[in-house]
Amino acid sequence: MDVEKSFRVEKAELVQSFLLTHGDQDVFERLEEFNHLMIKYHAVIREVTTKLEILNDELSHSKQRNPIETISFRIKKPMSIAQKLRRKGAPVTVDSISQTLNDVAGIRVICSFVDDIYAVAEMLTRQDDVRLIEKKDYIQNPKPNGYRSLHLVLEVPVFFSTHKEPMRVEVQIRTVAMDFWASLEHQIRYKNHTPETRRIAGELKECADVIAQTDLRMQALRDQVMKQKE
Repeated sequence: MDVEKSFRVEKAELVQSFLLTHGDQDVFERLEEFNHLMIKYHAVIREVTTKLEILNDELSHSKQRNPIETISFRIKKPMSIAQKLRRKGAPVTVDSISQTLNDVAGIRVICSFVDDIYAVAEMLTRQDDVRLIEKKDYIQNPKPNGYRSLHLVLEVPVFFSTHKEPMRVEVQIRTVAMDFWASLEHQIRYKNHTPETRRIAGELKECADVIAQTDLRMQALRDQVMKQKE
């Protein structure tokens, strides 16, 4: 489901949330403000995905391979936005969304190898119109459950018809193997409500460690092949 269709599906939930917070008299005005903000988040996603696609195209020509396998994106669902604002103790208002949350717009970049992650991140963040707000390296410092990925919060100027506005987007960069583990771990963890929970969590962590070692072995094999070609 594309971002715009997903947004339409979630709109009824947003109406309900605003009605609970504001009442009938200004809900449509608030919805219009929300729609306008979501357009801005769509715009920053386009800006950053275009930058990533350009980098991938250039490297395909200069390095004879594509470091980026896939690029996907999402806009956080309206009810998820409201729930996260409440968890942070912030009011559920349009103004507090951009002031409080950095991950309303999200981009996921899947790379072939671990060193591609850092290369892509470095090339992206050194662009003079990209400001790095926050960096969390869960590859060097995995989460306790074994999760690995590089998370960047970026601020990028977006040019509209009458003004320029800095917008934030979270970019998650990981390998194919890291993404495979994260996707299946999510499914298994949320379906597991048994006395075996702790044991299963331990096995998932072991799988993550094995996958991390496999990532490094695959990278070493690539380096050997590239060296033979020189």
